[in-house]
Amino acid sequence: MLYPMAPVVQEPNKVAFCISETGESVTFDQLERRSNQAAQLFRSCDVQAGDHIVLLAENCRQYFEICFAADRAGIYYTAISTHATADEAAYITAHCGASLIIVSEAKSAIAATIHDQLPDINHRFMIGESIASYQSWDAAVAAQPEARVADEMQGLDMLYSSGTTGRPKGIRWQQADTPPGQKTMLVKLLGSLFGYSVDARYLSPAPLYHAAPLRHSMTVIKLGGTVTVMQRFDAERALQLIETHRITHSQWVPTMFVRMLKLPDDVRTKYDCSSQQVALHAAAPCPLQTKEQMLEWWGPILHEYYAGTENNGFCAITSPEWIAHKGSVGRALLGTLRICDDDGRELPSGSTGTVYFSDAHPFTYHNDPERTADSRNDLGWTTLGDIGRLDEDGYLYLLDRKAFVIISGGVNIYPQATEDLLINHPKVLDAAVFGIPNEDFGEEIKAVVQLTDPTSDTSALEAELIAHCRAHLSSLKCPKTIDVTAELPRHANGKLLKRQIRDRYWPAE
Repeated sequence: MLYPMAPVVQEPNKVAFCISETGESVTFDQLERRSNQAAQLFRSCDVQAGDHIVLLAENCRQYFEICFAADRAGIYYTAISTHATADEAAYITAHCGASLIIVSEAKSAIAATIHDQLPDINHRFMIGESIASYQSWDAAVAAQPEARVADEMQGLDMLYSSGTTGRPKGIRWQQADTPPGQKTMLVKLLGSLFGYSVDARYLSPAPLYHAAPLRHSMTVIKLGGTVTVMQRFDAERALQLIETHRITHSQWVPTMFVRMLKLPDDVRTKYDCSSQQVALHAAAPCPLQTKEQMLEWWGPILHEYYAGTENNGFCAITSPEWIAHKGSVGRALLGTLRICDDDGRELPSGSTGTVYFSDAHPFTYHNDPERTADSRNDLGWTTLGDIGRLDEDGYLYLLDRKAFVIISGGVNIYPQATEDLLINHPKVLDAAVFGIPNEDFGEEIKAVVQLTDPTSDTSALEAELIAHCRAHLSSLKCPKTIDVTAELPRHANGKLLKRQIRDRYWPAE
C-alpha cells in the first residue's frame, strides 16, 4: 500500500477523503486500488512518465483518484480552472502538450469545443454522462487491473498561474527520478511546518484546481490524515463542517474570513470551532482588521504563509509572531529573501522594492523562456512580481503586486491599503482600487465596491466611503470616485481579477 506513506498504524478502511455535499467517502484502500487502476489506464493510453494530462472538473470524488494515479505514474498533471473559457482551456491543453484529457459532465459544452480545437488528442474521457467522442472515465477505470504499474515513478503537478496580469503561465518543476511514496520536498516542508499527520482532519473549502488546496490536501492524505472537501465555499456551511468533523486543520483565503465575519453574530457564534489547531491563510493579502478579528474569534491558531505556485521561496508566520510584526507575511523558510530595485540590484534593509528569493527551489515557465528570464535578475534570483520590504528581523511586508501600482503625478501609490480599509467598512463586502486615466497626473485613484446588502440605498454612499478613506489615509491614497457593482471578479483562490475591472475604465488602445 503506497498511501498513506508512513502512518503510525496503517488503517486501510480509514477515510482518506470525503466530499461534504455528496456524502461520498473514499478509504485509503479504495484510493490505493482506484489510483492503481487509473495509472494502468494511463499506460494503456501510452501516457508514460514525463508525459502530460489535463483535468477539467469541479471538486468531485474522482479528482484525487486521478491526481494520485498521475502522481504514482510519473506523469505531469495539469488542473484547469472550472471558470476557464473554452479558448483558455484549449490554450492550456495545447500549451502543456497534454496527450490525454479528462473533463467532467458539467463542462461538456467546453469539452465539445475543445474537441474541435484540439483534434490531435486521441484519449478523451468524461466523468459522469459522456458525450460523443468522450469515453466514460469511470467505466474505463473499472476495466483496469488493480495491480501497481511496473514502472512507477514520482509524478508532479504542472499548474498554470491565475492569469491575473496576462496569459496564464505553466509552472514546471524538474521531475525527480525516484519511486513514489517517498517524502518529497513539499511533503517534508508542509508536514513539519503545519503538523500534518495521521491525526489531521483537514477542511478544504476551495477548488482543487488551485495549488494550495490540491497540494495541502494530497500532503495530508499521504501522511495518513483525512480531508473533507467542499465543492463550493459557503460561510455558514464551512463552520458547520468544522464542528461536525472536528476539523483540526483548515486553509482559507482572506475573502472567506471576511464573509464568515460578516455573518450575523448569532449564526457565526453558534458553531463549535474549538477542535481547530491550525488555520492557514494565504494567496492574497489579509487586511489587518480582518486578521485581528479572526484572532479574537478563533484564537492564536492562525498561520499565514507567502508562496506562489512556483514555490521559488516560502515565508511563514505564526499568530504570536504576527502580533509582534503586524502586517508581515513572515520570514523565509525556503530560499533567502532579497529586496531589489527595478534593475534587480539588492536594496538595504527597510527599503521598498521587488521581492526576490535567492537559493530557491528551481522552476521554469513551460515553453516560455522569455517570461522565465523576466522572473530572474542577473544573479539568478527569482521573483513573483510582488512589492515589499523587510524589517530588521527579516520579516517580509507585502505592499502590492508590481502590476497594480498606481503612478499619479510621478508618485507610486500602492492600492492594497485602500482596499483593506474599504473592505472592513460595514457596508462593503469587497473592493478593488486601481488607477484610471487623468489628463494632468497620468492616473487617479478609482474604487469599485461590492456591497454587503445589495438592496441598500447608495445615494450618499460614495461621499461616505471617500470621507471614511480620508479619515484614515493620506489624501494620496484616497479614491476620487467610487462605483458600486453587483460582484467583483475573484478567483476562488482569493486573487482579485483587477485587470478585468480596470480595463473597463481605460481606452481600448
